[in-house]
Amino acid sequence: MNVRILLVEDNPSLVNNLKGILHELGYSVRCADTCLEALKISKEWMDIALVDLMLPDGDGTALARELKQQNPHAEIILLTGFASIESAAQAVRAGAWAYLVKPCATQELLSAVETASRHVRAQEEKRQLAKRAQTAEKLAAVGTLTAGLSHEIRNPLNGAALQLAVLERRIQKLPKGKRAALHEPLLLVKDEIRRLERILDGFMQFARPNNLEKQPLRLDKVVGRVIALLQPEAQKRNIALEFSCVAISVLGDEDQLYQVFMNLTLNALDATPQGGTVRLLTMPSEENLAIVSIDDSGASVPPNEEDRIFEPFFTTKAQGSGLGLPISHAIVTQHGGHIQVRASSLGGACFFVSLPKLQLDNSKLQLENSKLQLEHSKPL
Repeated sequence: MNVRILLVEDNPSLVNNLKGILHELGYSVRCADTCLEALKISKEWMDIALVDLMLPDGDGTALARELKQQNPHAEIILLTGFASIESAAQAVRAGAWAYLVKPCATQELLSAVETASRHVRAQEEKRQLAKRAQTAEKLAAVGTLTAGLSHEIRNPLNGAALQLAVLERRIQKLPKGKRAALHEPLLLVKDEIRRLERILDGFMQFARPNNLEKQPLRLDKVVGRVIALLQPEAQKRNIALEFSCVAISVLGDEDQLYQVFMNLTLNALDATPQGGTVRLLTMPSEENLAIVSIDDSGASVPPNEEDRIFEPFFTTKAQGSGLGLPISHAIVTQHGGHIQVRASSLGGACFFVSLPKLQLDNSKLQLENSKLQLEHSKPL
């Protein structure tokens, strides 16, 4: 998580110094010199706010209270050159995380920021875990219901298909002049029945996932298969399909993981207009995870839909069944991983898949990366 710090201060030299220090430490920083500007920025962008107590258009304590109401999960650090017991008490009542007196030592300020950052990250992890648990419960409940419904629906479908076959044979016995008028609607009904059967197959795959056949595999090679297959389709649509793959090994079912990345990449291509970009990356993380991200420059997922897109039958596509993402979610979960959606740096959506990384010794990993540099001839 890249912690976003809003610096609310009207002293230009202090702003420049703090901004430079925080940037060097890896924080994202935006600045405001008035209460009005700070409230505007914080509506969509803030994890921590460093707020001066005296601002040109208002009081920092009152601003801290509004920022906290607007961003309950954010933390506020108040800075003042005129400390008093009363101002400290007001800061506490406003929900401030820390209250520092200027000029304060740089290390003291950074320590307060780092402590607040850890708290923000921990709270975000708790929210994500709660979301995943809720999604898993929904998927399990719908999966049980789907299994029963699919059985009840397939029986009449099989009967309808059988009767259509009988009808088709009878039509073939008619004079040629009369066959055409009857044959066209018959084919239409057959196509619709086949479509319903494909949807049912998706239901059953979601309700009763196949047993995994796990083995050590190169995740970047699985992604490479997807890229090789979809590159012509991307060119046909005038979409740049970019990739940058680091050699990472996982213990997994290759066919099922291939299905996940194929589905996510096709979704990205569908969401991207002509002249746009879809980018696939594989990379390791500090938590011993293998990461695959699929970014696109199409439309982003609206915030009110981010929690729903992995629900069964929820779809924004006219012809979609709403099962592609739930099935992908189920497969990734079976592998002990997680799948999330977030805003993409390309302007659209980013689907972020993390899987437990298979541990290799350094010599093997260096060899894998050397081979990969020879295999991929189209880096970003």
